[in-house]
Amino acid sequence: MGVAGKSTLFEKLLRRRVEEMYSSSTPPANQLMIDGLCEKYPEYRRHKRLLKRMLIKQTIKNNGKRKNEEDRWSFNDDDITSRKKTKKININVACRGNMSLEPSEQSSEGGEEDISVVSSSEDEASDLTKSMLRDRYSEKRKHKHVNSKVNAYDAAVGPRFKDLGGMDALLNELTMDVIFPLYQPDVLATLGVNPMAGILLHGPPGCGKTKLAHAIANEARVSFYKVSASELISGISGASEDNIRELFSKAHRTAPSIVFIDEIDAIGSKRENLQRGMETRIVTQLMTCMDEASKVRDDKPGYVLVIAATNRPDALDTALRRPGRFDREISLGAPDEDARASILSVLTQNLKLEGAFDLVKISRLTPGFVGADLAALVSKAANLALCRVAVGRKLELCKDTEHWWKTDNEHWWMKAFTPEDKADIRITMLDFEEATKLVQPSLKRQGFSVIPNVKWEDVGGLESLRREFYKHIVRPIKYSNSYQKYQVKSETGFLLYGPAGCGKTLIAKAVASEARANFIHIQGPELLNKYVGEAELALRTIFNRARTCSPCILFFDEVDALTTTRGKDGGWVVERLVNQFLIELDGGDQRKGVYVIGATNRPEVMDRALLRPGRFGKLMYVPLPDQDERVLILKALSRNNHLDADVDLNAIARSCENFSGADLSKLMNDASNAAFEEIISEIEEAEVEEAGAFVSSSKDMLIIKAIHIEQSLRKIFPSVSDEEKEHYHLMSKCFIHRTPPLRPPEHRSSLTSFETDNSRRSGAFSVDVCLRFFITLVSSYNEKCW
Repeated sequence: MGVAGKSTLFEKLLRRRVEEMYSSSTPPANQLMIDGLCEKYPEYRRHKRLLKRMLIKQTIKNNGKRKNEEDRWSFNDDDITSRKKTKKININVACRGNMSLEPSEQSSEGGEEDISVVSSSEDEASDLTKSMLRDRYSEKRKHKHVNSKVNAYDAAVGPRFKDLGGMDALLNELTMDVIFPLYQPDVLATLGVNPMAGILLHGPPGCGKTKLAHAIANEARVSFYKVSASELISGISGASEDNIRELFSKAHRTAPSIVFIDEIDAIGSKRENLQRGMETRIVTQLMTCMDEASKVRDDKPGYVLVIAATNRPDALDTALRRPGRFDREISLGAPDEDARASILSVLTQNLKLEGAFDLVKISRLTPGFVGADLAALVSKAANLALCRVAVGRKLELCKDTEHWWKTDNEHWWMKAFTPEDKADIRITMLDFEEATKLVQPSLKRQGFSVIPNVKWEDVGGLESLRREFYKHIVRPIKYSNSYQKYQVKSETGFLLYGPAGCGKTLIAKAVASEARANFIHIQGPELLNKYVGEAELALRTIFNRARTCSPCILFFDEVDALTTTRGKDGGWVVERLVNQFLIELDGGDQRKGVYVIGATNRPEVMDRALLRPGRFGKLMYVPLPDQDERVLILKALSRNNHLDADVDLNAIARSCENFSGADLSKLMNDASNAAFEEIISEIEEAEVEEAGAFVSSSKDMLIIKAIHIEQSLRKIFPSVSDEEKEHYHLMSKCFIHRTPPLRPPEHRSSLTSFETDNSRRSGAFSVDVCLRFFITLVSSYNEKCW
């Protein structure tokens, strides 16, 4: 018979002896029976645990709790639960030593648990852990069964559509597509139309996905089952699927109803990326339940609507996002200026505000804020108002006003306010303006930039560029409905090129400030990554965020670092990035409401495919400022400084030939530092005379004089040479006529020196003359071709 036969004979003999002891008129207790068997039969002294299991089975059988008990001893849930109950009577019944059965007594029958080697300390701890997990799971299932008799939420409690601001058009659509079918399920049955199965809400954190789901349920006045995806996951195999089935079963019993699954990407990720079979089964079970949820039953009208929320929609399995499951996907992006004003009006409707309160101004000061950020802003403003009232109250009640923080009145906060004092307590506009400086928008943590407070007056000149940007960016954002009505398409890609320091970055910031759209500022080299595919992923993520929060302006500074010409040796990293750039600019994904601005001072190294219409189709040359523009720039730079009456900005502008905007900014900063040095020198001399005592300056403000500017002007030279200026001028003509751009000036300078040396001997023309002649020929030829 072998091992199996010996084990079976041993067990049968033990079972018969246990039954004989139970068949007596007064069967002893379990512990007494174990001691009696061990004393009568010495071979059982090493198998006390086996004896205990046999006694437990016999007790269950005699009490009639299990009528169909099979003649095997497997580690099932009932055995472990009964064993734990017996351990509560006497926990010291376990083996007193490291005892185990002989290897020859091990059972090898199919389907039976190996019960021979079970008395070691490691197995005891393992069995105890499994038993605790199963007990907790049983209690959780029991608790959930009790709670299933109660509806999840009362429809009269929670947000309604009137409590949501900035999404009026979306709420009207949801009323027609969701609320009406839930109220009138018979109409759908009469028409023979399947109802909407599911809605997927996606967007950045804090944009109002969960609140919108609550509002839909409250408006429809149906049962609402809210669950986080992580609550459905269990460590026991099969339990997660049971949780999903039980959730949908509850919803079916109270149909019509709504099931809301928050952070659904935790249980609905793409199956090809999952590592464990349990995760795949969870996704499959969710899809099966969603297929059954939308079916209208003949015996009971109504259906189950599934609403899910996530901020990573691309991580979901594609089978979940097909029609019949999530029929509708709603993108909740960052609110624009008008939407923020509407949200603030809802949030502040119950607050006691000061009379002159401008919500529109607050909305202008909060670019990039989502609904949760605006709620935090209101709370922070209220806290600032509370602190202001508390400080005033303490100063009023404390006698020693000079040292009020050291007052003996320790319980000043306990004094009650009079009705007159409460009437004067309000949240002021200053509280909100101060709160905007303290609350960080959520989108800033995701790569969005705060819209800079830069105006066109700060740029100085360049009115032609301002008109172009107003025509192609500001006006389409401001009058978007008219553009859609007449199907007018404007340019969405712009490339600013010119010498360094001419204000290309400042222009992009001024455009973002004037358009009041979301703004993402990307430094070109920061996207590069040493890992394969990471740079392309970062670029896709940026464009996805911009599409989600449109209208949005993407500004790529030093874009030439990402878009060099393909086909060069060693440039495979940038080459893949260029290909991804081309796809994002005008590939299959539409960039509706996304405007891309690039800035570079090396357009000749960029791939030519990026410079065609539809991508960076609008090439805008930013030249060095002329004399009038230099005057405007100097006025903008000195707006926050005090100039002496003898300062003549026109004369300074005439003496700053070939100066860029950065050079002029450096000039004014050095002049300001020179004026400050004079004040510091006076203070240090006075301290020496006063023997080290602290002395403050008698001057109330910093005044810049003409001598300070003259001193700075002697130390500063133009950062752009005449050769570079001529190079960019000729390059702008090449781009106008769509001819290949010239080579960078550093190459041209070496060629110029070489040709100059040869021209002295052979009388050849200079490189500049040759280049001008070549450009004239190519331009005339292109005019005929174009």
